[in-house]
Amino acid sequence: MTSPYAELQLARDGDVAILTLDNPARLNPISATLQASLLRAIADLAADTSVRALVLTGAGRAFCSGADLAGGISTPDPQGRSPGNRAADAMHAVTNRIVLDLRALPMPVVCAINGVAAGGGLGLALAGDVVLAARSAYFYLPFMAKLGIVPDVGSTWFYQRLLGSGRATALTLLGDKLPAEKAAAWGLVWDCVDDAELLPRALATARQLATLPAHAALETRRAYDAAATSTLADQLAYEAERQRVLIDKPEFAEGVAAFLAKRTPAFPPRA
Repeated sequence: MTSPYAELQLARDGDVAILTLDNPARLNPISATLQASLLRAIADLAADTSVRALVLTGAGRAFCSGADLAGGISTPDPQGRSPGNRAADAMHAVTNRIVLDLRALPMPVVCAINGVAAGGGLGLALAGDVVLAARSAYFYLPFMAKLGIVPDVGSTWFYQRLLGSGRATALTLLGDKLPAEKAAAWGLVWDCVDDAELLPRALATARQLATLPAHAALETRRAYDAAATSTLADQLAYEAERQRVLIDKPEFAEGVAAFLAKRTPAFPPRA
């Protein structure tokens, strides 16, 4: 069956969607075509209330090789813009929206890193709620060491938060590859698994997440985003105000009833 999204495949496993970056011959670069497809697919998934969890992965031996440097960034621009102006304009208009739209999806996202996640591909890889990496996978930021530019597509935000400034700075300046096992040990990813187990483990994780309350992913992301910049007093107030809303939802009543009856809660699907 032909995919409606160029360089991207969308499949279903019940209420779990599987989105696969699909240009394996070129290691799934972030081409203009892929970016347009990702924006469309993410919007379609957000609107499809039958989807309760998403797995994002790559085809072939790479997750994503980063920017499509062979895609003409240095060719003359009809509007006379410099390569830097063109790149920045494209990031504002499209690339950055992809990461923000992934983080705004109303369902949990599992990223299954099947191979190298390099350059801007690292930002896509770390945008998930649960990130699993194959044992052969690795993370690589060549920006400063090889190109003299800062990491982008959210890479600095994710690296700083997940690794701390010391490790993030060293990896950026040295341009060293971070193997999956060390990434898991350092807390960059949730777990490192054998290559053959990556997709089965990702699907099992997504199925588990699909049983959560419909608002679980968004509320959890927002709570931890708030905590990153709040004082303790501010965060305590934030938590109290979210409980004011969430405790009055039917999901809480179902959770309490299930706890008292010693059964698994059955939360309603997305509305």
